[in-house]
Amino acid sequence: METMSQPLPLSESRGKVFCNIRNDLKVYSGDWSCQGFWVMLVYRFGRWRYGFKLAIARKPLSLLYKILYKVVQIFTGIELPCEVEVGHNFRIDHFGDIIISGFASFGDNCIIRNGVTIGLKNLEEKTAPIFGSNVNIGAGAKILGAITIGDNVDIGANAVVLQDVPSDSLAVGVPARIILKKSKKYDNSKSIPSYLAGPATKN
Repeated sequence: METMSQPLPLSESRGKVFCNIRNDLKVYSGDWSCQGFWVMLVYRFGRWRYGFKLAIARKPLSLLYKILYKVVQIFTGIELPCEVEVGHNFRIDHFGDIIISGFASFGDNCIIRNGVTIGLKNLEEKTAPIFGSNVNIGAGAKILGAITIGDNVDIGANAVVLQDVPSDSLAVGVPARIILKKSKKYDNSKSIPSYLAGPATKN
């Protein structure tokens, strides 16, 4: 788990954290058994603990968070550090082999599937991808480095993305090539196109 070197302005008030948890549950259609929801519960707790200014109060909560983080990582195969910034309606659609750097950030309505890695391109650069809103990430995709992914972007299954992706486009292949959604090469006739789905894993 990657952590920041400075105290983070990411604490959530008690009222806000419960509101976010209710919204997270709604994202998963009220199904408490979804492993993505378990991950979000631990994530919300991790951010909430930063609201305690006194170290004597925060340290026991930080220890509990680290334990819960490791437990949920073992049972779900998902790493989502609380340092990650996520927008509304963030969804982990399938579990397993998902690694997200603590330096990454997401806009609203982003979806991640199994086998996705989002992280550093090399250890010397402590920067990870920044995602806009309405980003749909296919199974097995790898998105690395100090890059920006625009709004309304689809990233194909098993794509390797190492460059900026403009809004309203599709990234597919190894390395990923960019296709604008308004071009004739783009087919949006399916609700979940095959280039996104990949090998699905049930929640």
